[in-house]
Amino acid sequence: MNISAVAEAAGLPVKTVRYYSDIGLVPAPGRSSAGYRSYDDSAVRKLVFVRRAREFGFSVGECRELLGLYEDRHRSSADVKRIAARRLEEIAEKQRELQSLHDELAHLVEACRGDHRPDCPIIDGLEARRPAAPARAPIDRPG
Repeated sequence: MNISAVAEAAGLPVKTVRYYSDIGLVPAPGRSSAGYRSYDDSAVRKLVFVRRAREFGFSVGECRELLGLYEDRHRSSADVKRIAARRLEEIAEKQRELQSLHDELAHLVEACRGDHRPDCPIIDGLEARRPAAPARAPIDRPG
């Protein structure tokens, strides 16, 4: 199967399939006599697996770890659960952060009269010095 067909079957852009292959997330495919990459059904299954894992927000490193467990028929489901539970807690933390932002912004919007006068609680709130949230590591996404 050529890269276009495998990309379509996996629901990924060709560029992403190429990237995952280049970084060794999925094995580099063999080449046809014409020099084109030739993927098999196993590659499609792995690419779908990675796509779904990325949809849940797993990093490339975590996807690599999960793929290793996916391929290991003697794996312990506890290992898989540990990775997923860690991701679930990260999502819960993000939800708490977003709820806090929502509540604060809703308060500012409610406090603003929205009239022709220049005073604005939203501007004042954005100007207020508050402790910054801890910086997060960037998510590794294919370019």
